[in-house]
Amino acid sequence: MKVADYLAQDLEKRGVTHVFELVGGMIAMLLDSLYLRKRIEIISMHHEQAAGFAAEGYGRMKGIPGVAMATSGPGATNLLTAIGSCYFDSVPAVFITGQVNRHELKGNRPIRQLGFQETDIVSMARPITKAATLVYDAADFPRLLQEAFSIAIAGRPGPVLLDIPMDVQGSDLPISKATVAYPPSIESQANPGEFFAQVNSALAKARRPLILAGGGVSSGPVRDLFRGFITRLGIPMVNSLMGVDILPYRHPLRVGLIGSYGNRWANLALSECDVLLVLGSRLDIRQTGADTQGFKGKKQIFHVDCEAAEINNRVRGCVSLVSDLLSFIRAAETELSTWSGDSDWISRISELRMKWPDSSELASVEGINPNTFMHKLSGRSSLAAAFVVDVGQHQMWAAQSLRLERAQRFLTSGGMGAMGFALPTAIGACLASNQPVVVLAGDGGFQVNIQELQTVIRLRLPIKIIVINNHCHGMVRQFQESYFHGRVQSTVWGYSAPSFTAVASAYGIPARSVLHEKQIEAGLESLWEDPLLPFLLEVTISTAANAYPKMAFGRPISEMEPLAKPVAMEGT
Repeated sequence: MKVADYLAQDLEKRGVTHVFELVGGMIAMLLDSLYLRKRIEIISMHHEQAAGFAAEGYGRMKGIPGVAMATSGPGATNLLTAIGSCYFDSVPAVFITGQVNRHELKGNRPIRQLGFQETDIVSMARPITKAATLVYDAADFPRLLQEAFSIAIAGRPGPVLLDIPMDVQGSDLPISKATVAYPPSIESQANPGEFFAQVNSALAKARRPLILAGGGVSSGPVRDLFRGFITRLGIPMVNSLMGVDILPYRHPLRVGLIGSYGNRWANLALSECDVLLVLGSRLDIRQTGADTQGFKGKKQIFHVDCEAAEINNRVRGCVSLVSDLLSFIRAAETELSTWSGDSDWISRISELRMKWPDSSELASVEGINPNTFMHKLSGRSSLAAAFVVDVGQHQMWAAQSLRLERAQRFLTSGGMGAMGFALPTAIGACLASNQPVVVLAGDGGFQVNIQELQTVIRLRLPIKIIVINNHCHGMVRQFQESYFHGRVQSTVWGYSAPSFTAVASAYGIPARSVLHEKQIEAGLESLWEDPLLPFLLEVTISTAANAYPKMAFGRPISEMEPLAKPVAMEGT
């Protein structure tokens, strides 16, 4: 059996149902082997970055590594943004790149390139992967492939890259029982019993406790276990951007989004809490703001994470436990006592929510209120398996205001923050779930991977696309108005966009535009008229609409624009 055939057979055994790629000479043999077995669907995309994002969407929905392939040179380098997205957001994925024949590799020669399109993708990808390897000997391939999948899902999940020269792909494989080096298990650097005792002691005295749950809780098995755990514990939960889908909107303990663009009531609740249990969140600057001392205040913080370096990194003085969350929650079910506080804290959070509703933050905006639109969209989208959200102001309005149901997912690009993420990621998510998926994108970001409309219509995928069109790059335009006296170079000046309904029609996708509030209901009716077909809805909002509330940079998390002003220019 040659290496290419072994790869196809092995992926089948692992339950991989789809592989995403853009064809090129150095992966033609791999694709041919997949095609001949006819058990894995090959999804041909129109850009390698899109193939990588589709694999990410597949991995997020399935909980197993998504697989993307690309040819050598520009094909491989085009994968890097998607690889980085998986790395920063802890998504399991295996990326396979074709490479020139071994005799065409420049090796240690003092030249730039020997083979056509020869590129050292392993060195480029290594900083943003859990492992990156050039497969130089065919005999090593079974072991390296096994390790790739094992490493991708172990500990904090992430991407692995295998670069396979063309002649290795065609080499006969001496089948043997390879010794696989599994990643080491996570070792706690604290006594779990002592940690639980300290948490119980703090909760016994706490009047206003909170749980902050991040992306680490959002993965399937952890999320399901966490829901039962928090219900038993009885402590309200705030979430980071990557944890929007942890609790359904109507769950009595769900508070809301915190951070730079968090719900005002959730940030206020976080500032008032006296005990905070942080699970699966790294407390980055977009969650805490620049004032980490102000974030900590007088509260006790207990932080659980699978990576020791993420704890006491920015916010100091946390009581820590290094553990994977599945093990932690299983232990906590018996070790942590139910919080015995009264209802005053829950009432206080409800009072803050009523005082600062999300739709009132932009009450004076002309035209369609984006937060109100998100309420209506989610109310009409119960058939959607996921909302896949691009990067920009619409991302924040969605995270603030979508009303998710129990089984619905919220997928977005957090750490990488890559525009163009949503459409290709939705393709992977739709194929993984075999259900309709909603895309939310801005007019700027949607143009980055707009070519994947062809993939959507070719496969007739039930992807419902919402383009929030404010005729600018809104997030940076808002930044420019805050710090550059309204000089909006390249966000408004020098920027343009097409008619997205016309573009959709050119691809054969039915479309409709919504220009004002009274057209929303009819637009959503058209969107879901046939749940099994794609549709594009272009929703025009004011160019002046800002993503509010927004943490006033340099101030405590409770002080947010437009009521407070930043004291320094944001560094991120």
